[in-house]
Parts: sequence; C-alpha cells; structure tokens
Amino acid sequence: QVQLVESGGGLVQAGGSLRLSCAISGGTLSTYAMGWFRQAPGKEREFVAAISWSGSRTYYANAVKGRFTISRDNAKNTVWLQMNNLKPEDTAVYFCAAQELGIVEAGLDDYDYWGQGTQVTVSS
Repeated sequence: QVQLVESGGGLVQAGGSLRLSCAISGGTLSTYAMGWFRQAPGKEREFVAAISWSGSRTYYANAVKGRFTISRDNAKNTVWLQMNNLKPEDTAVYFCAAQELGIVEAGLDDYDYWGQGTQVTVSS
C-alpha cells in the first residue's frame, strides 16, 4: 500500500525559508504525479503546487508562485517543496499527495493517496 510521509515543517519568521520533504513507500514514485496542498485552521484544503511524473512540468497556485518550488528525485522516492519568503498567511498544515495518472492536476479529488501532513507556522 502506498504511504506518503511529510517532514520538514516547523516555526519560522516571516521572510524565512523551509523545505518540506515527502517520502513515498509501497510504490514507485516515478509512477505518480505529485502535489502539495495546505489547510489553514477553519479553511478548506487548497492546492499549492504540483509536478508531473517526470518532473518536466510544474504548476503553482498564484499565492505561492515565485516563492515556492516543487521538485522531485524519483531515484530517492522523494518530493520537495522549497518555500522562500514565507508569509504569515502561509501558516497551515501541508500535505503531499500522489496521483496515479502522472499528470499535473490541482484538484483534491484528482489525487489518490495522501500523507498525514506537516505543520508550518510563520510568525510575523
């Protein structure tokens, strides 16, 4: 069974950086497109970034474009989300997700497997 485990969250001051990791087990990463989503308290889960199975295509939410970078290493079964110039409004639980079709998608329903999430808190 495919399992996703996120790590790298924490507390950071505004303007700082964090790098989130998502490790996949029970499956081959190169099979899946991968996405990052986030959910702030009292809000719905929202799309952050996605990357195709090969890494050749990426897609970002407008709120993070130019600040966040999604990348992957299929040999290491790991996906990363580099987050720079963090803002208090980036505070949320961040989830990685895997999609079997291998194509970049932004909808929650397009993803087949989800991790448990990692907390990111940005102080002002």
